[in-house]
Amino acid sequence: MKECKLAFFDERTMPVDTIIIHCSAFNAGQAIETYKEAEVSAHYIIDLNGRIIRLVDVDKRAWHAGKSLWKGRESLNNCSIGIEVCSLSLGQFPYDRRQIFSLLRLCKRLMKKYHIRKENVLGHSDVAPSRKADPGKGFPWAYLARHGIGRWYNLKCAEKVKETDEKKLLSLIGYDTQNLAAAKWAFCRHYLPEVVPVDKNIGHLIDYPYPEEFTVTDNNFLQILKAVAGSCLK
Repeated sequence: MKECKLAFFDERTMPVDTIIIHCSAFNAGQAIETYKEAEVSAHYIIDLNGRIIRLVDVDKRAWHAGKSLWKGRESLNNCSIGIEVCSLSLGQFPYDRRQIFSLLRLCKRLMKKYHIRKENVLGHSDVAPSRKADPGKGFPWAYLARHGIGRWYNLKCAEKVKETDEKKLLSLIGYDTQNLAAAKWAFCRHYLPEVVPVDKNIGHLIDYPYPEEFTVTDNNFLQILKAVAGSCLK
């Protein structure tokens, strides 16, 4: 594993229990230069060819998630490991299989070492839905879940859930629902990516990660929402 240490971190005050996956619309070298300019960081970055580069030691608090919330807990930098995966489309199209293989190995190792539960592997858009679109609709959450990384759903779990209020269901899963349109859009990026359109203007996607009006017409939306919420129940 290559190292390219960044200086943008501070000391941890909480144990690690979460992994947050990001993507950068550059190759690793360009991405690292933008981190230096913006004075931000992640713990690892995976280049377009699948090479893993360590940027910050995991025992330090990297500056990757920004303003974030999951299951009522704010400032996810405090307890998380940040992994960037390079994607020139900002994750709108499928990632190279070499990148996903590297990510799978890295996540497995980190999850074992830090006792991270599979459902605590999240996307940046999950924890910051009104600000971020990454790792994008092209990120293979279902594939990784088959390997024990991240949460997926079984439609049978929807049978356990009587609630039909979308805001309550999203909150049960963990989303910040203060901006309901953003939370619903982030949920679709993760669990129903086929309804999320491609934005060919990457700059526009960065500035406007979700539409103000959420108008998904897929009849499966509520059923999948209930299924994911049902998988959160004991």
